Amino acid sequence: MTDNRNRTLRRELAIASAMLVAGLAMSGFSLAAIAAGHPQQLAQATPPLQGTPSATDKNKPAEAKPGGERPTTPAPEPARPDAKAQAEGAQPALPPAPAEKTAPPIKEK
Repeated sequence: MTDNRNRTLRRELAIASAMLVAGLAMSGFSLAAIAAGHPQQLAQATPPLQGTPSATDKNKPAEAKPGGERPTTPAPEPARPDAKAQAEGAQPALPPAPAEKTAPPIKEK
């Protein structure tokens, strides 16, 4: 019974040793390949090119001026059209607001 355990132990140790040697060999070859290769070269990004204003820039809102409101192009439309526009069939942009929920007043002690 002891001989069987010794054989099993020796076989498992031999397998473990072989796996360890194989791992160390692969690590060594990898490090050698990295050291033998060319040094890393880093690419430097260039700043974006400044182009001339095109026709698409005309649709942008105007720039804000200090002390004043920022003008917008086109002008914003109201969320709720007036009564005349509603009579003509204009739909509101937003659904009607829900009614406020109120709770009974708090009783004082």
